[in-house]
Amino acid sequence: MNEQQFLFVDFEFTMPENKRQPGGFVPEIIEVGIVAVVHDEVIDTFSSYVKPQKFPILTERCKKFLNIRQEAIDSGISFSELIERLMNYESTYPSTVVTWGNMDVKVLKQNCGLANISYPLKGKHRDLSLEYKRFFGDRNQTGLWKAIESYGKKGTGKHHRALDDALTTYSIFKLVEKDKEYLLKPAPTKIGDLVDFTKLMKKVSTN
Repeated sequence: MNEQQFLFVDFEFTMPENKRQPGGFVPEIIEVGIVAVVHDEVIDTFSSYVKPQKFPILTERCKKFLNIRQEAIDSGISFSELIERLMNYESTYPSTVVTWGNMDVKVLKQNCGLANISYPLKGKHRDLSLEYKRFFGDRNQTGLWKAIESYGKKGTGKHHRALDDALTTYSIFKLVEKDKEYLLKPAPTKIGDLVDFTKLMKKVSTN
């Protein structure tokens, strides 16, 4: 029987300087964080910057928002190396990819199209933010760190660092799964469910 692997994946992306930036801007992956989990145990983590292909120079807005330097991105792995890494995870175990929101998968597919590379993740995808929204009946989708804080916990490391966000996603996943198990667990049997007290009282009164 094949082991099941969960891959908690988070990407950070490039940003235009403003919403009206010309030139057909598309977001590109510039940082990756991966947490691989089998049998509720973290078996591997991976973190790296990734060099963008179409717009290699980061905007000031992007550098400020992500607190990231151009030099760090320039020394990152190539997009093809990122794809190779993801394929290696997939080849080890059948994988379910878990992300907070759908942007990570959407941008990965878009970037694969730009690079003319096949999309590497063949397993099931779970959008944990959508599951969280449905589970708690929220009207709007909740941000990653707001969700972990609602459990009285703190996020791992710094927000908008890919590996830290992937680890935080894993933490929320465990909490939500535990809550689901609790709700689905049958209530303990009470003595009243085993004994018909009406019949018992009638029998006592006739004696």
